[in-house]
Amino acid sequence: MEAQTPQEFFENILPARFKPEKAAGITTVTQINVSGPEGGSWTVTVKDQKITVTEGVNSSAELILKMSLLDFMDLVNGKLSAEKAFFTGKVQFKGNIAVALKLKDAGFL
Repeated sequence: MEAQTPQEFFENILPARFKPEKAAGITTVTQINVSGPEGGSWTVTVKDQKITVTEGVNSSAELILKMSLLDFMDLVNGKLSAEKAFFTGKVQFKGNIAVALKLKDAGFL
């Protein structure tokens, strides 16, 4: 199932895609900022092998991802790999890359 908007991805698809067993030992707060008409800011918290998403900005986030609406939708719908997005500058990333890779394994991106 493809997400049509970031909101749909965060509310419906991400919770179903998340693999708790791959998130063992990970505790992190990630801020995702999507620019564009249907963009926005979301905070994704992974703790105790659970994932929660809230709309808005969390100033204490350990990972921060910024990208355009088009690139974000391509990323979450499997048309753009996280690695390619990173290396081609389509995503601005701040934080610990090792934690980001663990989140990717857990189905986060």
